[in-house]
Amino acid sequence: MKTNHHWGIYITNTSNKKQLIHEFLKNSSYQNIESYVGHKIALFSKITIAGLIEDEDRHDTKIITKNSNQSLKSMSSGEQKKALLKHLFSTDNKVIILDNVFDNLDIESQINIKKTLTEKADKISFIQLISRKEDTLPFLTHYAALENETLKTYSSLNTIPLFKTKNKITGSIPPPILTSNFIEKTLIKLKNVTVSFGDKTVLKNINWQIDRGSFWELIGANGSGKTTILSMLTGENPKGYGQDLYIFGKKKGSGESIWDIKKRIGYFTPSMTDKFKGNHTIENMLISGYNDSIGLYTKPTDVQKQRALEWLKLLQMEDLKDTLFKELSMGQKRVIMTTRAMVKHPELLILDEPTAGLDDFSASILVSLVNKMAQESQTTILFVSHRKESNLTPQYQYLLTPSTTGSVGTITKL
Repeated sequence: MKTNHHWGIYITNTSNKKQLIHEFLKNSSYQNIESYVGHKIALFSKITIAGLIEDEDRHDTKIITKNSNQSLKSMSSGEQKKALLKHLFSTDNKVIILDNVFDNLDIESQINIKKTLTEKADKISFIQLISRKEDTLPFLTHYAALENETLKTYSSLNTIPLFKTKNKITGSIPPPILTSNFIEKTLIKLKNVTVSFGDKTVLKNINWQIDRGSFWELIGANGSGKTTILSMLTGENPKGYGQDLYIFGKKKGSGESIWDIKKRIGYFTPSMTDKFKGNHTIENMLISGYNDSIGLYTKPTDVQKQRALEWLKLLQMEDLKDTLFKELSMGQKRVIMTTRAMVKHPELLILDEPTAGLDDFSASILVSLVNKMAQESQTTILFVSHRKESNLTPQYQYLLTPSTTGSVGTITKL
């Protein structure tokens, strides 16, 4: 084995990635990729991090955080990945499998990790599993694509046909069943809002006005306070009390109900998909969006069923209406969950990292869908992401920039 061999394997959301990883770790080879028998192979993945967190929780076994006062679970995604990478480099691994190494990382962290991997490329062979073309490491020497369970090799990255496949949602989105009774121009307003946890200030003098029908992108480094600010917009964070924070025309703490707020908001983040493990058809999944319920507990109306079918037709998934949600690919699940958050045409739609972990094809579908929702409805959309989605068309960007005195916000009209 030549140490300068580095494989880039393109993975789609229908690829059997688990089998590929299992075979590599067990047999040191997979189909027509060169054998690494006799070489120590390690896995850099969320799977590895999840296992280490479980060991810490169950057995108080610290492996990669033994020299730290902080638990792995309490670290941000970026900190976890940096700690794992440092550990793998210190344990004499000759081959490292990199599973979507840049997911959930801010731009600066991506640059730093890419620099570190490049510096180690002379001593360690890397096998990079790639979902997004832009994540490809610059030093790769061999290329392949995993289509279902079959691995095909290619002469270069640009010859992989899966990278050339894009998709776009056509047609019009279905109208709302009920029209909104909220008539004010401004949905959300924060004026000089500051949030601290103990001695640490997370957000400093945040000023932000979100008006009806606007399309926003919220970005910021890992740990910049994006999650904190989202929890304030949804009314769930008690740090909003006593501040100049107005949610749907009412000042926080003036007697508003969190359930009244939730009725006006559609929300999706990828971790929500884990809540839907039952036998829910995708038709019922969409219908449940009208009541924000996990499953259907009341008989749907004929209009709700009709609207759900119209949405499925728009997504070109009407033939799958009786398919169980849990049987869908990751990309299909994300599209259904994003649509579920939108079916009631909420005043505010919050999409928190909806494309994380998706392949290029699935991400292009979801981004096209979100653009269409913004163009053809009165819903205000807030799209949160570490990754700059090239085809996304927001009107405004809100950037959170960390500082020693707390993150500050900057608004840019795009």
